[in-house]
Amino acid sequence: MTTSLLLIILFVVAAGAVALAFVPAAAGGQRAKQRLKVYQGDVSINRRVAGESRVRDNRRKTVQQALKAQQDELKANRRLTIPAMLFQAGMTTTPAAYIRNSIIFGVVLFGLLVVAQVPFYFAAIIAAAGGYLGPRFYVMRKRRKYQDRFLDELPNAIEAIVRGVKTGLPLNDTVRVVAKDTKEPVRSEFGRILDQQAFGFSMQESIQILLERVPLPEVNFFVVVITVQQQSGGNLSEALSNLARVLRNRKKMKAKVKAMSSEAKASAAIIGALPIVVAVLISVVSPAYLAPLFTTPVGNVCLAIAVFMLSAGVFVMHRMVQFEI
Repeated sequence: MTTSLLLIILFVVAAGAVALAFVPAAAGGQRAKQRLKVYQGDVSINRRVAGESRVRDNRRKTVQQALKAQQDELKANRRLTIPAMLFQAGMTTTPAAYIRNSIIFGVVLFGLLVVAQVPFYFAAIIAAAGGYLGPRFYVMRKRRKYQDRFLDELPNAIEAIVRGVKTGLPLNDTVRVVAKDTKEPVRSEFGRILDQQAFGFSMQESIQILLERVPLPEVNFFVVVITVQQQSGGNLSEALSNLARVLRNRKKMKAKVKAMSSEAKASAAIIGALPIVVAVLISVVSPAYLAPLFTTPVGNVCLAIAVFMLSAGVFVMHRMVQFEI
């Protein structure tokens, strides 16, 4: 009896030991499996995050390369030739006609100075400078006005593209809408993009003509956004919406800078014009008072030095009130 009881007790103890040995192992195996699943989930999440980060890095590199290429192109085209200047001013005048008109203007100016009894060599120098600078200033002024009108309408054109893209239209169709419904000169420029595509060029190649026509940082931003979207994809509507907001903010900043610098510009204009106005008034009141400046060698040298110093002062004051944003 005692031996049987002892055997039963030993059997129960052994069974309990076996149960204690295997049950924790099974629970531990389940916990291990759970930890493995969590680890695999973390690995998949990390891979997805790494993939998204890699895509962002590639897109950032693409944008940086496109910006650098466009900036290099803008720097290379900073020195304007006559055909490029006429092209960017929106003029249909040929370079030959521009040179002919410059020569005619110089000859007419020389004749007027000779009739006004200005010394021959002074008349020749002034006529040569006027023949070169006068038409150039006129074309550059038209070029600046053309660019200003383009920038005023560009945010509206970009927002029209955004609305079209959000409704599901392809980019080419939205460009066609802009070329039809917007104001000049944006209408003509986007129409030129469509003409380039009609000749077989891609959107990425056609959009470059816009930067050649209007070489401005704002247009450069637009060209880079379209180029990057064509190369690597992305949310075009969001990118263009941000660009339109940036362009409007830049326009506000330019208007603010123009208002703040108007007093300095007026002061520079008054100071630059004061010597000429005084000389004209003195010549009217006492014509012989300034005659030695034109009739004697010493007076001619003094007059030449005065003109040079006045021109240098006007140039410096002009550069001081120019602000780039």
